[in-house]
Amino acid sequence: MLLRPEQRTKLDQTEDDLFYTYPRLVTHVDEAFIDRLTNLYRQKLKPNTRILDLMSSWVSHLPEEMEFDRVEAQGMNEEELSKNPRLDRYFVQNLNKNPKLPLEDESFDAVLNTVSVQYLEYPEAVFAEIHRILKPGGVAIFSFSNRMFYQKAIAVWRDSSEMGRVKLVKGYFGSVAGFGPPEVITHQPPMMPSFLQLLGVSSDPFYAVLAYRL
Repeated sequence: MLLRPEQRTKLDQTEDDLFYTYPRLVTHVDEAFIDRLTNLYRQKLKPNTRILDLMSSWVSHLPEEMEFDRVEAQGMNEEELSKNPRLDRYFVQNLNKNPKLPLEDESFDAVLNTVSVQYLEYPEAVFAEIHRILKPGGVAIFSFSNRMFYQKAIAVWRDSSEMGRVKLVKGYFGSVAGFGPPEVITHQPPMMPSFLQLLGVSSDPFYAVLAYRL
């Protein structure tokens, strides 16, 4: 296995279902991150295709001008998912309890995951499922920053540097035979003036790791 048991542990070991009981109708990254992500989707996704938004919420950050054949989502809070205007269908499932997706083989052109990969306790199993449901030539795009619910992120993520986390996600792709070489996209925001730093003002770095099913 890619990760040792102690690397999968969380500081808060209560059931994830309890943590996500109440909806969080907020964005967890800043507008610059969201703009970069939407532009990445604009470049990598194709119109009139089938999209799965994995570990989704009330917004998917898809380009408004792009129309897709179908957008489905899995998440942890039904109220959040019900408010997402881009979804044609959604289902609630805890991937740390059951990584098996109730979806047909080779049924999606793209799988997306935004600022949530750090919470997966068994990423190898989830990435294997992503490979199974992707069509040949389909793409999986994982984006993340340096923010997280610290108590719910797995130990190896908490203990890694930012570039170490990029390497970790590349390793998740590499753990499944049948993905092409991962592509990495990063952007570090410019340094804030010192007086803003003293006030705790900062911009979110942007990281994305993507790979295509062979």
